[in-house]
Amino acid sequence: MEQSPTANDVQHVELLDANEDDYGGVIVELDKPMNSEVFVPILRASIANWKQQGKKGVWFKLPIEHSNLVEAIVKEGFEYHHAEPKYLMLVYWIPEGAHTLPVNATHQVGIGALVLNENEEVLVVQEKNGMFRGTGVWKFPTGVVDEGEDICKAAVREVKEETGVDTEFVEVLAFSQTHQALFGKSDLFFVCVLKPLTFEISKQELEIEDAQWMKLKDYTAQPLIQKHGLFNYINNIFIKSIQNQYSGFFPVLTSDVFSSKINLLYLNKNDLNRR
Repeated sequence: MEQSPTANDVQHVELLDANEDDYGGVIVELDKPMNSEVFVPILRASIANWKQQGKKGVWFKLPIEHSNLVEAIVKEGFEYHHAEPKYLMLVYWIPEGAHTLPVNATHQVGIGALVLNENEEVLVVQEKNGMFRGTGVWKFPTGVVDEGEDICKAAVREVKEETGVDTEFVEVLAFSQTHQALFGKSDLFFVCVLKPLTFEISKQELEIEDAQWMKLKDYTAQPLIQKHGLFNYINNIFIKSIQNQYSGFFPVLTSDVFSSKINLLYLNKNDLNRR
């Protein structure tokens, strides 16, 4: 980076609009087109101004329509933080020493759905893609939770998408955490129990090879399911829950401390209400 503007220079140069965050930094979102020759002096003056103000981190949200400025911003010392379909977030740490900016999201969240009918049949699928493709293994529906989506709603949605069966969420049975999953991120996987409201299957053609109601004992007897430590644990817990010897976590609406948002707290209601 070239020498930063002096205090006198800053007074004579246009500055970037920025909003203060809650941690002593600023957030910039460029809203007008600009070429790099015009932009760079403004960015340098802005950084000098924020430094004089004692600011720490600079978050630069660059809309995709202004991607022509990426190289110029990086050359001024900014680093990539994360990207979304419509913007790139870059960061800059003003103080000397290691930064304390939060890293990008470290986990993806997935769900698995155990759906059991009154005939002790579990809803299972065979996938066209992924690690189970071509193995002949029947597994319960799984998927990834969308941004802004509740775990309980994601489970209902995934079952509907993959099998056409409508369900009602019952509880989170258990969850697992693994590391170095997709793109090196960690993974949180929530195993959910759902109650079927309909029973006719209409499988998703794009991802699902086949779907059926399968006797629970036949599902658990599959060799790969028995040998797989995670699935074995899940099966044992599921059977215990059917026998009312295990209770999972049920979503309860709660209010947020600092806003009017409503959140979900997953808890064991049976033990909570036990006297």
